[in-house]
Amino acid sequence: MSTEISPGNIDFASEPNKRLFLLRHRFGVNYVPSRNWYYCFNNWNADDIFRDFEAIAGLGADHIRMMLIWPWFQPNPTYVSQAHLDHLEQMISMAADFHLDVLVTLFNGWLSGYHFNPPYLENALFYSSPEWLRVQELYLAEVAKRVSGYTNFLGFDLGNELNCNWQTSPADGDRWMAHFLERMRNLCPTRVHVNGVDHQPWFAVNSFSPQALVAQQPIVALHSWAFWAGAGEFGKPMDDPYTKLAAAMAVLARSYGSDAAKPIWLEEFGACSEEMPETDVPRWLEKTAANAIDQGVSWFTWWGSHDIDQSLQFHPFEYHLGLLTSNNQIKPQGRMFREIAASYRGKPVAIPTTPLPPPPAERNSAATWRWLLDWMGWQKDR
Repeated sequence: MSTEISPGNIDFASEPNKRLFLLRHRFGVNYVPSRNWYYCFNNWNADDIFRDFEAIAGLGADHIRMMLIWPWFQPNPTYVSQAHLDHLEQMISMAADFHLDVLVTLFNGWLSGYHFNPPYLENALFYSSPEWLRVQELYLAEVAKRVSGYTNFLGFDLGNELNCNWQTSPADGDRWMAHFLERMRNLCPTRVHVNGVDHQPWFAVNSFSPQALVAQQPIVALHSWAFWAGAGEFGKPMDDPYTKLAAAMAVLARSYGSDAAKPIWLEEFGACSEEMPETDVPRWLEKTAANAIDQGVSWFTWWGSHDIDQSLQFHPFEYHLGLLTSNNQIKPQGRMFREIAASYRGKPVAIPTTPLPPPPAERNSAATWRWLLDWMGWQKDR
């Protein structure tokens, strides 16, 4: 199930090798542990993780996105937990048994509706203070030491939607992003390093500029959540604003970079019975993926792998986003995912030849939605 070139031996100095890797379709999941959510890092049971990865491989996935809860891994500015790093290594090693590459998401931050801010430096500027820089550098270095030797280590994601936890001006955010992506390239030069922000920096002025997000990432990581981005204001779940949002955001990103062939990674997308009938979710997945493939999206990573046990307290939206139940049973949307992955995985991406439109003239959500709907050919009052 792995791609023709593994992340451990990509020659990113070779443009043909890089393009071969980034412009072939891949399918994966954001890993949501079936037992005890990410609290599993603190209540470790390797057998549970192994069974989860076996079920994920059964979906036809070739990669997972792995979240590290930052304050658990670095509970003090000068201390990184070696026990948690041991667990991370076990996870990556077990994932390799099932031919799953692992993207490690570092500065979290924000996850499943909860904030996990480190309990220190609360009054220091996250993106520009020397105190935070020392903390962040130590954490990255310690994690990189542990993961860089694994051939199935895909790369780092700076954080899960960093802009939900720490905001700044795009000028400061872009400088911080450039610094840490460069550090990651130096520490792990043959891997793919990205910045998985949510939709807000693409829709309005928020912490990172869209131009830098396109320019600084080898493949642009997009989080396309129709529900949270407000698609319901313009149509129903099977209408274009819902099913073409990911495709339209791919065009939007490329328009900001003036690069019609920029590789695009749909790093987070998903739907559940809180926004549409459960029976519609597989059809929504099929239509969303088909529209995104038509627009030359390379990689697809569904949120999430598993449902969350309802004995835990989460927002109702979070419980049923999985392709698998919390008992590792495949759901209808999981079968649809497996079918799509089997049809496209490893195939070359077809980049559209249609000229890119210019990006929105204004940087706000209303103007961006107008742009997206115009690209879809959708009238708001239809």
